[in-house]
Amino acid sequence: MTAHWAKDGWRAKERVQMPEYIDAAAVQAVEARLASYPPLVFAGEARKLRRQLAEVAEGRGFLLQGGDCAESFDEFSADLIRDTYKVMLQMAVVLTFGAKLPVVKIGRMAGQFAKPRSAPTEVKGGVELPSYRGDIINDIAFTPESRIPDPNRMLQAYTQAAASLNLLRAFSQGGFADIARVHSWTLESTAGAPGYERYHQLANRISESLDFMEAAGVTADTVDTLHRVDFYTSHEALLLEYEEALCRTDSTTGLPVAGSGHMIWIGDRTRQPDGAHVEFCRGVQNPIGLKCGPSISEDDLLRLIDTLNPDNEAGRLTLIARFGAGNVGEHLPRLIRAVQREGAKVVWSCDPMHGNTIKSDSGYKTRPFDRVLREVREFFAIHGAEGTYPGGVHFEMTGKDVTECTGGVRAVADEDLSDRYHTACDPRLNASQSLELAFLVAEELDQRREAQRAAG
Repeated sequence: MTAHWAKDGWRAKERVQMPEYIDAAAVQAVEARLASYPPLVFAGEARKLRRQLAEVAEGRGFLLQGGDCAESFDEFSADLIRDTYKVMLQMAVVLTFGAKLPVVKIGRMAGQFAKPRSAPTEVKGGVELPSYRGDIINDIAFTPESRIPDPNRMLQAYTQAAASLNLLRAFSQGGFADIARVHSWTLESTAGAPGYERYHQLANRISESLDFMEAAGVTADTVDTLHRVDFYTSHEALLLEYEEALCRTDSTTGLPVAGSGHMIWIGDRTRQPDGAHVEFCRGVQNPIGLKCGPSISEDDLLRLIDTLNPDNEAGRLTLIARFGAGNVGEHLPRLIRAVQREGAKVVWSCDPMHGNTIKSDSGYKTRPFDRVLREVREFFAIHGAEGTYPGGVHFEMTGKDVTECTGGVRAVADEDLSDRYHTACDPRLNASQSLELAFLVAEELDQRREAQRAAG
């Protein structure tokens, strides 16, 4: 894979969705500083994640990937990291119970600072300025100065990512993730809440299982995996100057590794088979995600699979389907069949967020919860019909009590969106909606398992 690859080889390829910096010398100085810094993640962690994703690809695990649409410099805080991490742990316990399989937990955190945009400019009040492309590139304030790409923002992104990872590692290994503690939060979230009766019943079933385990002597004191968790980070590898500067050589294998995050993915707008983003990602040893939208052809998908995973190693490549509710049946079956014909080993994951973005009557960009859920159900149903494994889900969510997506048990309405609409880019599920979706996905997993058992 790396015999004819160099970490700067992407510079000779077509670049899209990336900024044009004004001061080349300033960019080079920032890249040099980043290249001298320690990597944010380590090769052994990325290898461990690949092994766990290989189990998912073989149907022996389930992937939960979630977190912010675009991380913000201004909203960065320990409380926000804790709250999002806490909800993801709750979701993972619920999904583990539904699937009766290990859940691989990957946050869209500690690196999700850059965003592709549908247009290079935006207009407000008759004024046209370059689009906001994420805090690692420019500022969200609508002024000419704020929208100029600033390479020094890469240094701030690195510092914030390092601090986030430090806290996430402490949470994951220091007892905060104890399964009994996590489940107690879920019980509190569902007890007595209107509309949560069926979810509270499932939560009580989880309680009974934990009580049985404790009676049998299986507790956090006797089994370390009930006290600690593996938690990984991921982001879209959009700003390749940052990615190249943090690329390192694994001292164990001598192979290149992206030091910016455990898993990186290629977006639906940057997956050109001969493009810069594919060129960079094909050479690093991390697990790679590939967003697959309605426009991807079977031929391009197979070419990308061959480029990104030429040795057909399970755990290397995750295909993240994002079509929109009502469109999954038109696109997913043809891609599944093409992959099956080639015998490609991939994880299939569902991103039900990006294809379901609408503009509300009140003018806010939002995502209706029922459309998000519908796409998840269509994803599961099609995999059931094709005899393949629906390996994961990919959500944009936050632990904050925001009002950005409409619907859910707590029934966020169009007129509620203005109350707590805090996203820097796209609308996110709030804590309540995220947990509700986890319960509904758990029901899908449980029904799939029962159907397989009945079929023998």
